[in-house]
Amino acid sequence: MPATPPPAPQRQAPHPTAARRGRPGRGAATAIAVAVALLAQRPAVAQGDTPVPNQDTSVLPEVLVVAAAPLPGIGVDSDLVPYTVQTVRGDELNGARAGNLTDYLARNMAGVNVNDIQGSPFQIDLTYRGFRASSIPGVPQGLSVYLDGIRVNEPFGDVISWDMIPEAALASVSLVSSANPVYGLNTLGGALAMTTRSGLDSPGFTADLSYGSGSRKRADLSGGVKSASGWHAFAAGTLFQEHGWRDHSDGRLGNVFAKAGYAGDTNSWDVSLLHGRSTLTGNGLVPSYRASGDTTLPDIYQANRRAVYTYPDKTRNQVTQAAVNGRHWFDDKTSAAALAYVRNSRRDTVNGDVNPDYEAYAEDCEDGFNADGSPRGDECGMTRAEGAALHPAVVNTTHMRQQTVGVALSLAKETEHHVINAGLTLDRSRLTYSQYAQPGTFTDDRGAVADPDAPNELFSGVSGNSRTFGAYLSDTWSLTPSTFLTASARWNLATVSNTLRNSDGSEQPQESFTYRHLNPALGLTQKLGGGVTVFGGYAQNNRVPTVLELGCADPTRPCRLPAGLQADPYLKQVVSHSYEAGVRWRPGKDTEVTATLYRIDNHDDILFLRAPNTQLGYFANFDRTRNQGLDFTARQRLGDVTLRLGYSYLQATYQATGQLAAGERTIDIRPGMRMAGLPRHTLKLGVDWQAMAGMTLGADLVAVSSTVANGNEDGLRSDPQPGTAPQSADWHVPGYATLNLRAAYKVNKRFEVYARVANVFDRRYETYGQIANNVFPDGSLVRPHVEPGDGASALFVAPGAPRSFWVGFVYRM
Repeated sequence: MPATPPPAPQRQAPHPTAARRGRPGRGAATAIAVAVALLAQRPAVAQGDTPVPNQDTSVLPEVLVVAAAPLPGIGVDSDLVPYTVQTVRGDELNGARAGNLTDYLARNMAGVNVNDIQGSPFQIDLTYRGFRASSIPGVPQGLSVYLDGIRVNEPFGDVISWDMIPEAALASVSLVSSANPVYGLNTLGGALAMTTRSGLDSPGFTADLSYGSGSRKRADLSGGVKSASGWHAFAAGTLFQEHGWRDHSDGRLGNVFAKAGYAGDTNSWDVSLLHGRSTLTGNGLVPSYRASGDTTLPDIYQANRRAVYTYPDKTRNQVTQAAVNGRHWFDDKTSAAALAYVRNSRRDTVNGDVNPDYEAYAEDCEDGFNADGSPRGDECGMTRAEGAALHPAVVNTTHMRQQTVGVALSLAKETEHHVINAGLTLDRSRLTYSQYAQPGTFTDDRGAVADPDAPNELFSGVSGNSRTFGAYLSDTWSLTPSTFLTASARWNLATVSNTLRNSDGSEQPQESFTYRHLNPALGLTQKLGGGVTVFGGYAQNNRVPTVLELGCADPTRPCRLPAGLQADPYLKQVVSHSYEAGVRWRPGKDTEVTATLYRIDNHDDILFLRAPNTQLGYFANFDRTRNQGLDFTARQRLGDVTLRLGYSYLQATYQATGQLAAGERTIDIRPGMRMAGLPRHTLKLGVDWQAMAGMTLGADLVAVSSTVANGNEDGLRSDPQPGTAPQSADWHVPGYATLNLRAAYKVNKRFEVYARVANVFDRRYETYGQIANNVFPDGSLVRPHVEPGDGASALFVAPGAPRSFWVGFVYRM
């Protein structure tokens, strides 16, 4: 996968640009790096080789080598690239460090925030510099995610199934900034690149078992073997189960990853297999406050922070992925690599929701009659009796099947002043999707139960395929011993074809759209001495519309999110222009400081806009949005203590006018208006103390400033009505700070025990907010034909988890 291998001592390169390459058979570490590198395929951080020096490495500094291009290639010293790369080794993700991958990223990486919209630890809405890698369909995705070079953004909506990442098998995770084109489609704000381990770099057996709050049980097992002749094998698996801290929020998952291969003198190859299944609950947002006339009243969440609005909300995922990789070294400075893979995924959901017809009746129709007793059919479309007969609940079920196959080729060449990487990628995806809706009723605790006498009808569906082709070229040019120019370009060709199915089962004519774009990038890095390096650059990338967005892109045939597909007219592709400049200071191994300024302008961004005269919406191109800000990180080691600091400032704004659909609200967008759910300020502090031999104590603090609630961007809580004054409300989501503690003790070289405490002071906080209509004010269902006017707008929030404890142990042999 396109990520960086762990830092390793490097042989002196012929020039400062690249780490010297050696043939894989020259040492065990070389074979390790080759095996990891072989799994790079798509635009992401490709692997550079890290041969074992044939000299005393104690006098050589460590050099972190990152990829200059996708696929296995010749890497570049991370200090010389004109963008930022944050890398973590896989073993830091386990044990006392964090609960899972996204938890670690949110606590430790600058620019990363998490919106806990679904309320499940493996259904996270992760943002980096305001761009998303989310598990939620319909959210505009702006980060590409790779596992061993295979792009794991699912074709239907570019969503990420975090539960299908084999965390027990990860060797490294790299977060790469900017819209660098060699990382491929959808890399508008950056890329998250993960590589897996092998028997070459992870021999032996490891077991990590833990238990804690919410009856959370987790087991991570891994083992690897290798032979002197170059053969190697590795396997890892994760089992996870919890009751969850919120009501009706149980979840479980299991995945297994296996890899086997051979690393010889000039040729190497490996085969890998990933399979995973999960059943997770994402209960979503819950009303915190509701409007009542000119006042605001507390609602369900204020009375019970563990409450859910409606349930069930189950998602069942299954993924199977197989890949084969090969690499050949022509000489120490020239290599070629190839990858082929197939990935099958399926997702089935069951969601108990409020019936949209009932919700509209509760909000707009009140008792169904005018003051003179005449039916309000012209406004409500139904009489009192018809309104009373409405089913308040609906049980939505969805079924998605996706298959992607791909091949890739790459060539890497090092000369006296150049490191050149080139490659081709070809991928083809097929998918089918269908949504069914069955009317029902609610239990006393807001559980939706389908009416067995009501039909389970097809609501919408689609079948389609996409083909993407990419060709890239990257060159890192050593202009002088201290000046380095990086230039790259990628040409993308994508074709998306859809056939939509109507609710009666009939099919609409097939629509097919082709997108082409050439994306360049240019950056300069200058070493100033004393460990100081300055860098800057420009990069461009693009994102093509997904099947989900194309399936709801006609204002005359609007739909409801997340999945009501109606029509598929043309949408333009999104094009991002990224500018980044920064400075690095690394005077020694104990000190590291980085500061970066960036601006990313997104042209023809795709947003969910309000259709005229309806409460429905559609995806459409929006002229421009902008994400700009500052990231600052520092690390200092003082004897047995290591200190970490991360600060991020983000301005995420709309730069044009339009009407945004936000729940039941219609937002009149003005240039400069803030985007919802993205904090301006994020501060991360961390400390690790080697208190005594074998014992490590640690703490981290995450402080986040307030965010705009979705639907409150204009400072209103409801749309202005003719003849009435706008109802203003400052319903932002307050900022918060949480403190987390951890401790680990190595009993001996094989056995380690640890403990974690999250949210030590049991801070009550929320990570996201949205204004929506609440038909359960104070937990009781509105009966609009009896209780007129009780349906009201409310602030729904994503609750943060309370204080939680976990204990565990790690055994190695």
